[in-house]
Amino acid sequence: MSNEIEIPRPVNYIADAWSECETVHDAWNVDPNTREPVHRSVTTAPDDVERALRHAERGYDAGRWDEDARRERAGLLERVADIVAARAEDIARTDSLTSGTPISVTRKVAAFLPMRIRAAAADLVNIPRVTPLAAGGRDVRLYKVPWGPAAILTPWNGPSFIPAAKVASAVAAGCPVILKPSEHAPGSAQIIAECFVEAGLPSGALQLVHGDGEVGARLTADPRVKIVSFTGGPGAGRAIARAATEDFKVLQLELGGNNPVLVLDDADLDVTADGILDGMTKLNGQWCEGPGKILAHRSLVEPLLEALTERISKLVVGHSLDEDVQIGPISNGPHFQTLRSRIERLRDLGATLHGPARLPELGGYFLSPTVAVGADPARATAELFGPVVSLHAVDSDEQALRVANAHPSGLDAYVFGGDTDRAIDVGSRILAGEVRVNGAKVADLGDDSAQSFWGPAGIGGHGPAESVRVFCGDRVVGVDSPELPL
Repeated sequence: MSNEIEIPRPVNYIADAWSECETVHDAWNVDPNTREPVHRSVTTAPDDVERALRHAERGYDAGRWDEDARRERAGLLERVADIVAARAEDIARTDSLTSGTPISVTRKVAAFLPMRIRAAAADLVNIPRVTPLAAGGRDVRLYKVPWGPAAILTPWNGPSFIPAAKVASAVAAGCPVILKPSEHAPGSAQIIAECFVEAGLPSGALQLVHGDGEVGARLTADPRVKIVSFTGGPGAGRAIARAATEDFKVLQLELGGNNPVLVLDDADLDVTADGILDGMTKLNGQWCEGPGKILAHRSLVEPLLEALTERISKLVVGHSLDEDVQIGPISNGPHFQTLRSRIERLRDLGATLHGPARLPELGGYFLSPTVAVGADPARATAELFGPVVSLHAVDSDEQALRVANAHPSGLDAYVFGGDTDRAIDVGSRILAGEVRVNGAKVADLGDDSAQSFWGPAGIGGHGPAESVRVFCGDRVVGVDSPELPL
């Protein structure tokens, strides 16, 4: 393992040229393993944001959406995928040093990125841009047209995957992109942008600006931006939605939540404990679809707690670049403090805390995976977003459903049970876009999975077939007729 810091210094890409960012006085991005400074925090001046907006608008006005352009963009995305594959180790190390996720996991993410980009190229080729409609012999066509300039705002917990997936989809659709990654994890998104630029993007197809929420607010409030795709917290999501109402932008907002886990009375204890542990430690628990509030049949609470704490005590917690580490540090200082305050809130609600993992002496943002047992489930509603779950006793499936749906996450949920038909039936009644039975993986459940964001989870949805379509609007063009009834 090499602890040498390799996070790129953030620079902007505006109007087809790389340019320096403004530094933020007395603020640093740090290595979450050690809290040592890595580079100064940066932002983008309002004049530079304005240049990016003007250039995106010009790129859309000059865009071509015909069949030749579609084939050209598909070829471009294939080149991007090849370049990303060649830089997989750079991406994996930068992900690991910004999110705190172990290198063994970020390498798997980096290896998957080319496939995700090629999937966008395939969608681009396979989704018809012009479809003739039945109209009694008249020429009527349905066009799939890119909405226009897209602001893509990405979080720190998926520092390479989310920018790569969203940008590939928007570029495939034909939307000029202004990408603003989280100020806590700018490096991975910058590498992704470099790969797109190296592949030979058309002018204005992609621009990269750095900064905090103020920069994002300038982008999302500007009328030249026609669609906003954002993954992040509910506070920022609500602010974006309010700004978007001024000119009714198209929105794709994935906001997360406190995802419920229903453990039925016939659940296999080992399958359940293994699945919950996998979910609460995957990406250090820092993923919006991870398990949060466990509603277990009363007879299983004590044995499940014992099984979880036994497994947690054996986890290897350490530097994210260590090959044998199973869980690394929390990504950044602000979230570390937020997570600790949420754990204390559970204690205030009557929970006892169980976090038996041994922590390394590195000085970073390390936290033992923790099970908080006994809080009032009606009040334990905050998203945890870390290696933490709360555990609560229920006496029936119906009670578990009432508690889960009283404050729904709307994004994901989990059911563990021995009778698969029963577990799926229970899962179908949870207010969430995706419900997993007897597991907690990240990959889509099926080839045609499509997930809506219900309630507080956001606006829109995602799934393999929706990635490109969300960036396109429908336009019907055709010959009218005096023979139509009205």
